[in-house]
Order: sequence, then structure tokens, then C-alpha cells
Amino acid sequence: MNWPSKCRVQCRLPAGPISKNGGFIHSFNGPQSLFVDTIRSCRALVVSHQLGHTLQSENDVRINLLKRALQHMKATADYSVFYGEGRDIYDAWGRTAHECIFNTRDGNYRCPNSQQGYTGFSTWTRGLAWAMCGFPEELELIDTLSDDELSVYGTRDEITSFMLKAAQATCDFYIDHTPIDGIPYWDTGAPNLYKLGNYLDNPSVPYNDYEPIDSSAAAIAAQGLLRLGHYLQHKGKDEKGKRYFQAGLTVLDTLLEEPYLSTSNSHQGILLHSIYHRPNGWDYIPEGSKIPQGESSMWGDYHILEAALYVQRLAKGEPYYTFYKCTE
Repeated sequence: MNWPSKCRVQCRLPAGPISKNGGFIHSFNGPQSLFVDTIRSCRALVVSHQLGHTLQSENDVRINLLKRALQHMKATADYSVFYGEGRDIYDAWGRTAHECIFNTRDGNYRCPNSQQGYTGFSTWTRGLAWAMCGFPEELELIDTLSDDELSVYGTRDEITSFMLKAAQATCDFYIDHTPIDGIPYWDTGAPNLYKLGNYLDNPSVPYNDYEPIDSSAAAIAAQGLLRLGHYLQHKGKDEKGKRYFQAGLTVLDTLLEEPYLSTSNSHQGILLHSIYHRPNGWDYIPEGSKIPQGESSMWGDYHILEAALYVQRLAKGEPYYTFYKCTE
């Protein structure tokens, strides 16, 4: 892969007033739009930095790609993740917004929004899972970098603090707003969830008449919970670490069995009951069903394999699986 050209496409932060808030890599919707999904796109910037590349900007200014990634991570932590601090009346510890909207003239944050979730004031669970997985894997990276490398953005303590807060908040929200087997419905505010009764105290039900499950969110979230748990235990925080790690194992255990693991030779997917874009109606609804169910997506299939590989390596005492070791 041509890393410089790849990163040149991905790494442009909005110029001008919006940099008032530190800047971020805007979504395909335009310079006003920050997606929570792109926390994991920062991996490309970090790996490119490790390979010795920089971003060549206007007037041949060279931009440090690690700094650019850290700027985006901080914006995601500050705006895409909520902490129960009163930003709006729906503010809750660990809630996420799929999209955050900024005023491109003065750089101010305006409001949460959603493309694939129900609303900007509810939590689309795959978006939540992107943050859950993204922050812990970047925390692991930070431990491998020198203070000098990190100084392009700030101190190690400053960087670790905002990442750990975001990681713990999102993982806590997931645990508190997901059925007991660890598999969430597609949005925590989906309008017909109430018809499922006390659904959080029961196992998930992919074959229901009201709201679909999103197993792809669970596959991504499992890795986030496992990585955060592993990270905290290695920092001496055993009680917290074991809680997250066990939650991750619970999610993975459920996904690797029917009805989530596909066992049919006639189905091309691996992980069933994934949702792509519920608001746009792009998900297949089988005959006789009232909601989408039974299908796979690339996000679910990729991440169930990655989570399984992660746990397998831990169980066998093999080299720890991270994205940034691809440069070694």
C-alpha cells in the first residue's frame, strides 16, 4: 500500500476557524461533520508515522501524523462521547453521538446528529462500539511511544487521561444498556424497544417483531472490552480490569454460538443478525419477519474474526495482537 497517498486522502483536518477546537478529520458529509467511526481510522495515521511519513500540506508544510491523529482522538473524546456533564438533557456517562456538527465559520460545536442511528440524542450501538474499541487500542499504542514523540501534542498523562476516560465511559454505557448476554439492539433509543419489556435483564432476541439486534456492534465492542480489561490489569487495576475483560468474554461467547454464528453452508456470512443502515431501510427483512434479521456485514464478519484471534493469542501465550506491530 502507498501509505503517503493513503494518508493524504484520510488526514486532512478542516482549515480555518474550526481548528479552534483542536481540529478533526471530517467525514464525507463535509467539514462540519465529525463521525465517531473515524477513531479507528487513526490507526492508518499512526502506522504511517511509524513508517517515517509526514503529511505534506499547503506551502510544503510538513505535518506530524501522530499529532494529527492525537488531535482527532481528543476531538472524538471531547465531543462524540458524553460524560454526564450536562451538555444536553440526555447527557449520560458513556453515551455517544454518531455525528457531531460544528459551525465552520467560528469553529463552535453545535449539536449531536446521527446518520445510521435513531437520533443524535440516542446511541447507535455500532458507533458506540467504534469508540469502545478505538480508545483502548490507542492506549496500548501510547505505552510504546516515548515522551519525546508524544510531546508534539502534550504530555503522556494528558493523553492517557482523556483516552482512558473515554474508553471507560463508553464500555460502562455498553454494559449498562445491553442485554445480559452482551448483544445489543441497534440503537439504545430505538422507538419500539419498550415493546420488548424488560429486555436488558434478559438475553437478546434477534427473532422479535419490534427492533433488530446488531451483532456487528457486539463483535467490535467485545474487542474493546477485552483490550480495556487487559490494559487496566497490566496497570495494576485488577478489579476494574477483570470486570471489562469478563464482559468481553461474555459477548464473544454468545457470538460464537447459534443463533449468531452462521452454521449454514448456503450462507456466505460468518456472523448473523448484523444491521447496516436501519434508518435508510437498507437491511434485508426476510419473508414473514417484521424487522431485519439473519444477515451478515463486513463489519461483523471482520471483527468477530479479529476478536477470536485476539483471544486465541492470549490463551496460547502467543505475541500480543495489535495494529501497530505490522511495522515490525
